[in-house]
Amino acid sequence: MSINFYKIPTFLLISLLSIGVLVVSCEKDDNAEPDIVELLSFGPSPALRGGELKIIGKNLDRVTSVILPQNVQVTSFASHTNELITLTIPQETLEGKIVLKSSDGDITSQTLLTISEPIIFTSFSPAVIRAGELLTITGDYLNLISTVIFHESLAVGDTMFTSQTREKIELFVPDRAQSGPVFISTGGESPIIVESEEELEVTIPKISAISPNPVKAGSMLTIDGTDLDLTMQIGFEGAAAVTDFVSQSPTKIEVIVPDNAQDGPVVVVPASFLEIPSAESLVMVVPQISGVSPNPVKNGQKITVTGIDLDLISRVTFGGNKIGAILGGGTDTEITVKVPISAEEDYIQFKTRAEKIVPSDEILTLIKPNITGFDPPEAEFGAEISIQGEDMDLVTDVIFSGGVQVGVNNATQSAATVDVPMWATSGPVTVITTNGSQITSTMDFRVAVSILAVITDMPALASLGEMISIVGTDLDEISELIFPEEVPATMFGQKSATLIEVFVPTNAAIGVGNIKFITLAGEEFFSPPINLQGVDMVDDPELVFFNFDGLDSWWGDAGAVENDPDLSLDGSNYFRVNEALSGWNGLFWRNGGDNFPGAKIGTNISEYALKFDIQVLDPITGGILQWRLQGTEGDFWNRWAPWEESGSFSTNGWITVTIPLITFTDDFGNGTLTLTDLNSVTNDFGLAFNDGDSQVNICIDNVRFEKL
Repeated sequence: MSINFYKIPTFLLISLLSIGVLVVSCEKDDNAEPDIVELLSFGPSPALRGGELKIIGKNLDRVTSVILPQNVQVTSFASHTNELITLTIPQETLEGKIVLKSSDGDITSQTLLTISEPIIFTSFSPAVIRAGELLTITGDYLNLISTVIFHESLAVGDTMFTSQTREKIELFVPDRAQSGPVFISTGGESPIIVESEEELEVTIPKISAISPNPVKAGSMLTIDGTDLDLTMQIGFEGAAAVTDFVSQSPTKIEVIVPDNAQDGPVVVVPASFLEIPSAESLVMVVPQISGVSPNPVKNGQKITVTGIDLDLISRVTFGGNKIGAILGGGTDTEITVKVPISAEEDYIQFKTRAEKIVPSDEILTLIKPNITGFDPPEAEFGAEISIQGEDMDLVTDVIFSGGVQVGVNNATQSAATVDVPMWATSGPVTVITTNGSQITSTMDFRVAVSILAVITDMPALASLGEMISIVGTDLDEISELIFPEEVPATMFGQKSATLIEVFVPTNAAIGVGNIKFITLAGEEFFSPPINLQGVDMVDDPELVFFNFDGLDSWWGDAGAVENDPDLSLDGSNYFRVNEALSGWNGLFWRNGGDNFPGAKIGTNISEYALKFDIQVLDPITGGILQWRLQGTEGDFWNRWAPWEESGSFSTNGWITVTIPLITFTDDFGNGTLTLTDLNSVTNDFGLAFNDGDSQVNICIDNVRFEKL
């Protein structure tokens, strides 16, 4: 459909032909009787109401009246002769055929009389109007109008007019109307559209003042102004529009400021969706920190923060970008925060939902271990010693002179126990704490060497049941090899003074440990650390969909890809999370079916399981790890939380977890609808931490599907 717009001054006639055309009304009949009335032509057509119509024919003096459409009878003629009738076209005349009435009967034209409509848009009133008030449009031939159009093409059909005559249209201004010109339209395939000369001013709400300013999130804001009763929504910077008000009148609105509102203008929005901002910007109140105690504090312990408006704080960040857990909700004057076990010394950053950040006035000093001695002060390789001191429960690793680093066996407030590693030398000992700090002893530890056998090379990684080679000197002195959990080796390959080939017992403890060597003389010493793997081998590499060596994450809230040789399963990348998590935290995700091997499994759901390799470094005490497979069939989840029964869970090294696919259900893993076709997973797939709080320190690798 084409629409023709005309910018027409008032009183300009639309589609008016000032020079009419006579149209032939009927064909000449050569056999017609010469004494009957004949209609040969009439015109002009189109014609103007109030204008002159000429009718040409024969014996027209017998015509008593002319019937114009629709049934408009004319009996008074300007001229009336045998061959010509002229008459004034009445205003009520419409388009149609004309009829001549005489004693000879009725003669109806074969062609139509068409009318040129002089639509006139004179004015509208009032010039300034509110939505919902009555607007009056005046002009001429307004009875032909089917639509009134406001600014931005907001159309009101004639069924919504409250009244309509030739000279006037009345209608209520719609809620969404905006200021601008008004158009009237005849509608149809090629409508005639006339624009007003003046613009209609539609009243909108306006803000004169906002108070209080600054304002606290969650408190009430008063907005003063005019026509505020027209407001449908209020916008705050950084927050969703507010539609529920405490009170509303033409001059005042009271509204609760959203928790996540940010600095910026307040915007009132009427039904037209125009955004009318305040002249002044709203400033959000920030917390005021008056004190942090204790300081110094120990990692893993609590601090008390005092001040004003502390209930605005949503996140507390310690040194090293470590997030502390806010305990018990707190008040506006005091909150309690747990210092992350891995936090470093720095200023504390307090962040509100309004994205405001307030730093502490002083650096938070963290307590470090104090080494006071060794028990015994001298020991051989493999012997367990106690490093004594204060706050030793912070110690995770020990570096002996010679650069050999080993993990502690146990750590308490007063002592950390550790096995003296092969290749350690006498000298100071350095302990490493949970946040990576290093403290070196002021006294030396002495290594007693009496064993001739020395190991010069052995693998740092091995699988249960695998044969490994141990290279060294005087190895023929060794009579026994004891693997972690006091599991003796029973199967060997070659054994010589420089080589021992031994099969790792299948019941040895997985994770990082040391092999104990017992000599023919009954002396004991220990190997360097060896990481014994309790993981399943990847059966089909094509069914791996997260390996973090190319099959990576597109997005997530916590964690990142790492490659620490001391933590890696096989020397490749893995995914690491080491944060205090609370509520929903996405870990690693992709979507759109990207490199997802669902097509290889299809509907064989009952024959397959999801498998992943995981190392839980610190005990998890709450929440769940929630796997997701979402697609055209539905949104399916599995809730993995082995710590729910025991209260905490950790692993001694890497393990493989097997989750049958038939356990994936709807309703976040709580439902009854199960996944039936893995090929339907076309949307999000990945892992999140959810439904709780815990320190989460885990490594994950080789996420895959395998046959049960």
